[in-house]
Amino acid sequence: MRAVESGVAPVTNEVVESFSTCIQCRGCEPACPSSVPYGQLMEKTRESLVDSGKATPRWQKIALWGLTKPRLLRISTTGIGLVQRVVPRAVPARLGLPKRLPLRQKPLTGTGDDVWLFTGCVMDAWQRDVHGQTKAVLEAAGFGVRITGDAAPCCGALHSHAGLGSQAQKLAETMMASLGGDAPIVVDSAGCGAAMKDYDHLVGTDESKRFSARVFDIHEFLALNADQSPVPIGKPVQARVAIHDPCHLRHVQRVHAHTRTVLGPAVAELVELNDQGLCCGAGGAFLVLEPELAAQVRERKLAAIKAADVDIVASANPGCSLYLAAAGVKVVHPVELIANALAKGVVD
Repeated sequence: MRAVESGVAPVTNEVVESFSTCIQCRGCEPACPSSVPYGQLMEKTRESLVDSGKATPRWQKIALWGLTKPRLLRISTTGIGLVQRVVPRAVPARLGLPKRLPLRQKPLTGTGDDVWLFTGCVMDAWQRDVHGQTKAVLEAAGFGVRITGDAAPCCGALHSHAGLGSQAQKLAETMMASLGGDAPIVVDSAGCGAAMKDYDHLVGTDESKRFSARVFDIHEFLALNADQSPVPIGKPVQARVAIHDPCHLRHVQRVHAHTRTVLGPAVAELVELNDQGLCCGAGGAFLVLEPELAAQVRERKLAAIKAADVDIVASANPGCSLYLAAAGVKVVHPVELIANALAKGVVD
């Protein structure tokens, strides 16, 4: 990777194939006894592949550009949602979209300035209800919530994965300028949180270092503040629930234990899968670019879920939840179960 990045080694077909078939789950990082930062090396190598014209096709660049335009993303979401309802088979399943994209969603309104809630791009357009549940849980714990909204539309995570480093850096700089102050920034998408915590490396300034230190995964934030601001669980959800750790929560942020801390009291039974955090195969755009390999990885995850014999799988990343749901798994975000336990303790 160093040789390719520096131009010493040529970008051969073997190099391209090696990196195009890597999910970038970064499971190699916690497994490495020397703590090699494989994720950072892979992103730089993919930048070299993009510069050589051998990675990240034009359609993917256009799609990623669209994620930075909130109004366009919402219009596109509504359009695709209408097509799904009129001609259900018109939208290819390999794209990993929900079966019925929302046509319109209620805007989220702020209630205070204690914390920022990062809403982002795809998740805000497709799963705003999860943001709403996250907001409700934070408020139940006593925090006033400020919504980032269109002021910070995209964190740049998928751009970094695709080797578009300069674009990712510009998005990071926009994010930092938009979310000033020192309030914590709470993120309920594992991939976004991992990217924002890595701004110190991506941008490399004192400002980016301070910004990254303000970013918390929602479960991490709730667990770290449980003594002063506990979530008032009423009645646990009566279900047997398995946790699927998104790779960027487990291998990159390494805060997946907090999910268990805050979700445990909210459900009747919490179950660990027997695959030790295996990737589900989604990998950002991997499920679209390498559908056969992605499906093979998902099959192993599905086998672990079947063996666990659970009612629900809880996963804190939109790509993972959508990809598993497409295979028939009932998947919810952990905060949805926590919010449900606050209310009545049953799953709708």
